[in-house]
Amino acid sequence: VQLQASGGGLVQPGGSLRLSCQASGRAVRAVSNNAMAWFRQSPGKEREPVAGINWRGGDTGYADSVKGRFTISRDNARNTLYLQMNNLKPEDTALYFCAVARKSFYSERQVEYAYWGQGTLVTVSS
Repeated sequence: VQLQASGGGLVQPGGSLRLSCQASGRAVRAVSNNAMAWFRQSPGKEREPVAGINWRGGDTGYADSVKGRFTISRDNARNTLYLQMNNLKPEDTALYFCAVARKSFYSERQVEYAYWGQGTLVTVSS
């Protein structure tokens, strides 16, 4: 499975961005049965979980720092994961990665994820 993340860019504080993550490859049909998530890594910091969603999309989880501002969703028919980010803050600046879990329900533990995208850069600055 290959994951291609896109949608990053430069945005002013208070602005919005929508990230997408397109899955492809020979095993892509299995992606719809597995949880997916977004992680991010800021300069000088370790990669951290941002949001996760189970295989059906009915159950989601968020880091406290993004609750109420970010929304994760997925379209299994299109093998695509999304992250709608509103009211962005400078501290949201990071490289954002999408990932596919080994199981149907999401986890914050990175070892639970089998496939990773290359990352898309989000910069929040005035």
